[in-house]
Formats: sequence, structure tokens, C-alpha cells
Amino acid sequence: MRERYENAMKSFNDIIPTRQQMIGKASAELDPYDPMRELAKILHPDKVYMVIDEITEETKDTKTFKFVPDKESGTEKLPYFRAGQYISIKAEVNGSKITRPYSLSSSPHDALKRGFYTITIRKKEGGFFTQYIWENWKVGTKVESSSPLGFFYYHPVRDAKNVIGLAGGSGITPMRSFARDIIEKDLDINFTLFYGIEREDEIIFKEELDSFEKQSNGKVKVVYVCNHPCEGWDGCTGYLSAELIKEQVDVEDRTFIICGPKGMYDYLDGELAKLNIPRRRIRKEAPGEANDITKYPDYPQDLKDEVFNIVVHIGTSNVTIPAKATDTILVSLEKAGIASPSECRSGECGFCRSKLIAGDVYIKKDVDGRRIADKMYGYIHPCSTYPTENLEIEIPLIQRD
Repeated sequence: MRERYENAMKSFNDIIPTRQQMIGKASAELDPYDPMRELAKILHPDKVYMVIDEITEETKDTKTFKFVPDKESGTEKLPYFRAGQYISIKAEVNGSKITRPYSLSSSPHDALKRGFYTITIRKKEGGFFTQYIWENWKVGTKVESSSPLGFFYYHPVRDAKNVIGLAGGSGITPMRSFARDIIEKDLDINFTLFYGIEREDEIIFKEELDSFEKQSNGKVKVVYVCNHPCEGWDGCTGYLSAELIKEQVDVEDRTFIICGPKGMYDYLDGELAKLNIPRRRIRKEAPGEANDITKYPDYPQDLKDEVFNIVVHIGTSNVTIPAKATDTILVSLEKAGIASPSECRSGECGFCRSKLIAGDVYIKKDVDGRRIADKMYGYIHPCSTYPTENLEIEIPLIQRD
């Protein structure tokens, strides 16, 4: 074994001089005709410019928005994506520059062959941005977003051939994209989707979901679970419990994918534990910002009414802003009109990664997506971080056109 290791290291070391010679002879200038760089621009543009082509009312409080490329603004084609990914919408609302991530409910085939995206949004009571959308988004409205992002997609090396989806409310959106991807590409995947709703009239995409089993030749199966069924309901009732799941499907050697509200995630943690599902077989979509951080047991309740000051360094300038203890640092930056990089708003992607120079913060443990080195050297993700005293931070500059 030692001899094999030494030979391997010798072979590796022999490569180094050759590489150094190649690097030394190479030009310092970027190749303007590099095909890989051009491909990267197509697949991962910094910004995507779109225009609303169609609006569909799915339920009394849910709409689907269809986007096509805004060629006048510079987007010729919409980037391809993997089923389950999201786009981050960019907007300025009442002087606040904000971002909001929404899962793509359309399929990758829709983008590649038909030239459109769809996102499906449920109006949130008292919601800052959904209220703006309902009042301002019309057919013809121009919208800016990120390119597709996120890790909530199927990978054949990591995931099982048999997949169980657990969706709640508008968490059906990436599941629809995944189901359609299986059908349109005839993928060798069996997908059982459990869709939890409070009432029957809240089912999004009902007619389409009902057609999936036939379209997929049995590869896709949808199980509705209604918590408050009306008279005549003949489907499953209650919650997405371990008992109900096991009654409907074999849970051995399955990948579970989950998308829905935070409370559903907490509940399913316990239910999947009862089924002895290994953690490597459970995938969750990023949950977004907490609706009420004070409901977290370890949140410092004595601070909930406090307002702190944050000194924000941006390049060579700095500004001091107020920050509620119950608002994420990102929300406080947005309220102050400061454009800070962000995409997922869940602590996952790292786009908002910033340096904590002074002060202490509260970070939700279940969405702390920082690397070990970032934790050691004082970096935070403002989208999932709350002030617990006066702070001083340094945020990255947003790249301008």
C-alpha cells in the first residue's frame, strides 16, 4: 500500500513542472472567443429580463404568471434549468430594493423548447410583496430575475429511482415541474406525490395533477390529503402522517422530497423519523424567511421589542440603519433602501454572505448554511441572521450594469 501511494504521489509531482511551463507560456489576456465562457453566460446570466405573457387564476388566492423573454431589455432566451429550481425576482417597492425566490412551476422542456417560465404564487395575508404583485403585475409588465438557482432537484447518483414527494399548499409548484419532467422526458423514475391541503378548493393544478398518472403510464401517482374535507370527499384525510404514508406506499429505499410551510417541515421531521428514513434520503426545499422568529424556542424573547443600530460598510462608504430584533438583517437593509445581494432568503445559497465586524447575532440553526470557515472567521448570511445588539457589518457591493 505504501509503495502504491508513493508511486501515485511521484506521478502527481511529475505533472507539476509541465503545468507550470504551460501556465508560464499562457497569455494573461482572456480569450475573447472562449466557447465555455459564452456557454456560461447563456446558462447562468447575472440577470434575466422577462415580460408577463399570461396570468392564470388557479384558486381564489393563487395565480400562475407566465414569463417570456424581454428581448428589448437584452434577454433573447430564458436559461435552461433543472426541475425543482427557483428564480429570485428583483423589484423596488416603495423605495425598498427587494428579492423574493419563487420555485419554477413550469418544466425544463417549457424553457428549452417553448421559451417560457411560470411561477405560481399564493397571496399571503398581509404579505408585503404578494400584495404588490396582485396590484401591479399585469400582462405586459416587465420583470427582472436571477437565473435559475437552488439544489432541490433530482440527481440519479444521489437519489433513489423511487421518489416520494410531500407537498403542502403552494409547495406543489416544484413538484409539478418534477412530475412534468418525468412525463416529458420519459425518465426512469417512479414518483408518488402526497399533496396536503386544508380544503378541497385549495388544490392547485387539480385538473393537471389528475391527468399525470395516465400521461406517465403509472410512473406518477398523486395522493390528495385533505385536513378539513367537505361532504363527499373520498380521498385521504388528516395530515401527512407516517401511518398514512406507509399505508399508501412502500417506504424502503425511497428518496423523500419535501416542499411546504415551515410548520410542515417540523411535523414531518418527527413522522419520517418514525419510518426510520435515513437523512441522506430526505431532501427539503429551502424554507424561506421565518414568518415569526419569536416562535423559535431558542430565540431570546426578551429582545423581541428592541430596535438596534447597524453600521453598514459598503465599499468605501458606510451608513447607519435601524434594525428590529425580529427582522433579519437583510430585511433591515431593504427597508433602509440598501441593495444587498441575495437570492434564496433561506441561509442556503451564500449570495448575501457578509462580514460581521462587531456585535452578536441570532441565527436559526436549521437554516444556518454557512461553511465551517465562515463560522470561524465571522461571516454571516444576513437573510437568516437577526441582531441581538448594535452591529457593525460589511456587505458586498452589487454589480451594476
